[in-house]
Amino acid sequence: MNEQALLEGLVEAIRAAATELPTDVTRALEAARNKEEATGVVQLDAILENVKAAREGSVPMCQDTGIQTFVIRAGADFPLLGKLRGLIEEAVRLATREVPLRPNTVDPLRGGNPGDNTGRFIPYILWEIESGNGCLIHLLPKGGGSENCSALRMLPPGAGVKGIKRFVIDHVVACGGKPCPPGVIGVGIGGGADLAMKLAKLSLLRPIGVRHKDDVVANLEIELLSRINESGVGVMGLGGRVTALDVHVEVAHRHPASLPVGLVYQCWADRRKTVSINAAGHVEVT
Repeated sequence: MNEQALLEGLVEAIRAAATELPTDVTRALEAARNKEEATGVVQLDAILENVKAAREGSVPMCQDTGIQTFVIRAGADFPLLGKLRGLIEEAVRLATREVPLRPNTVDPLRGGNPGDNTGRFIPYILWEIESGNGCLIHLLPKGGGSENCSALRMLPPGAGVKGIKRFVIDHVVACGGKPCPPGVIGVGIGGGADLAMKLAKLSLLRPIGVRHKDDVVANLEIELLSRINESGVGVMGLGGRVTALDVHVEVAHRHPASLPVGLVYQCWADRRKTVSINAAGHVEVT
């Protein structure tokens, strides 16, 4: 299997994620513009013009090019499994110079910045190993402004679904314009504290408008989206009809004494790309 081809595919995916907004997100922003009035229209026009300029000029759509986050779904027999971390780290270094990306990794205690978007545990990689010999690598560049509105609440089990709804809606409203709405709200319910937050972030990989396969979860997504948009926070927190483009929920079984709820906010720049490698070594960026 050609390591160089995979490295080049990863660099291209990082570049494309920074400069090309997915079609589903662009369409959702256009639909939001058709619902808005006055200030919301002006803001969304500016966002959509920015999206167009970034794509045509192959330049980052936001100065905050995010923490480079990867979700790897690899077969246990994938030939390059043991080399993936090293290839991803090298791709991030190359993309930082070539795209270019803003250096966003800072030592939390010493304050130093290596300047290449790498560091301790960064780029952040979530691993999911399954049977087979292929590999999917999902990219999710995550900006700091929206990440700052992430939250975890350990609810008492008695709070139930009603408590979950209250927490999500109240938190999104309290964030106002800080996370650059309209965005996508990822919600993880159950498991433990770490799993709830992981599920919330993983839910952001799902395209806008794609509902959870479980009808109960899907109906919760629809209700939360409707109620958040009724809040009036609006585009960039300036008021209006569209605060969220979508809400995605993922669920895990929980301990009887705990009801963890994780929330991860994604801004309007809902950047995503996928690198797929089949058993023959063919690399494709989508």
